[in-house]
Amino acid sequence: MQAATFVTITGLKHYYGTKPFKIGRIFKLVKEPDNDYDEEAICACLPFIDRIGYVANSTNTVYQGTISAGRLCDKIEDYAYARTMFITHSSVIALVLDKEDVEESDDEISTEVEPDLNESGKKKSKKTSTEKIPIGFKGE
Repeated sequence: MQAATFVTITGLKHYYGTKPFKIGRIFKLVKEPDNDYDEEAICACLPFIDRIGYVANSTNTVYQGTISAGRLCDKIEDYAYARTMFITHSSVIALVLDKEDVEESDDEISTEVEPDLNESGKKKSKKTSTEKIPIGFKGE
């Protein structure tokens, strides 16, 4: 996604309220084409908690400056990620992220057991310049 895309997450009262959401927390957005109520439904999920809300898809629930689930459906594949930016009493505004910036590929996961030591036996400081956000989501 080139330009910043924001969505409103609603339906929180049907799950855990605003408790799972913290400013900066990243969560997964998953399309639900078989949803009984909305074929453009996109649920918000966290690992171990599962569903925590839905991307708003009604003119009554989509906040100004955010896009609806219907418009987001055309921009993402089966899933994407979002970062919590604002929390209100009943909903969340989140920034949609590129999944390539969030997911770890298998070749980026370090399996190093022993520390890397320099000639004097001290642990080398590693400086990595990665754009990835280490949050624990793996590519599917």
